[in-house]
Amino acid sequence: MSECPHVPGLPRPEPAALSATCPECEAVGSHPVQLRLCLVCGHVGCCDSSPFRHATAHYAATGHAVMRSYEPGESWRWCFVDETVV
Repeated sequence: MSECPHVPGLPRPEPAALSATCPECEAVGSHPVQLRLCLVCGHVGCCDSSPFRHATAHYAATGHAVMRSYEPGESWRWCFVDETVV
């Protein structure tokens, strides 16, 4: 793991999750494989193994660079810009 330049600018503490599941998947009747939490705004989106890849789409639409796993027992974070675990 490394510290990318996008981590120091994240809100402290982490933003609260805005949903318990991927709202975009729910809207289209899809089921997310795993969930990701945007560490800038709290958006919850599905992972890249899910059909619609809503967490990546959120990054593309907003530029919010860092997310973390929103799965029980997982705490790893990912920076989309640097393409690295942080």
